[in-house]
Amino acid sequence: MTKKHILIVDDDKNMLKMLHLFLRDEYEVTMVDSGKLALEAVIKHTPDLILLDYMMPLFDGPHVLEIIRKREESRNVPVLFLTSVTDKEKIIECLSLNPQGYLIKPISRSELLQRVAEVINPAANKA
Repeated sequence: MTKKHILIVDDDKNMLKMLHLFLRDEYEVTMVDSGKLALEAVIKHTPDLILLDYMMPLFDGPHVLEIIRKREESRNVPVLFLTSVTDKEKIIECLSLNPQGYLIKPISRSELLQRVAEVINPAANKA
């Protein structure tokens, strides 16, 4: 069975490395450090899930998600926002974009794996 593909988008290189370390055993992982590169990666190979940093320079997470949702090929790709922002208004704004979830940094390996599994393979979690 082939591994599911996850695209991690974060402008913090240390966060990218940590998330990759958490996920690499169970998933195929692609890492990019900008919204622009995320959009290029989605066009090249549509992932099964996107972990998307909320705050990034130039193309922030919400902007990237809007573009992803406009493309027919990527419209239904699940997106989990990852951020250190805990401001209630920002969280409400984020959730209004209808991502599959919102994860607060820092995140533990077990919490990340659980949330990713719930989103990437929901039928298995209902059994």
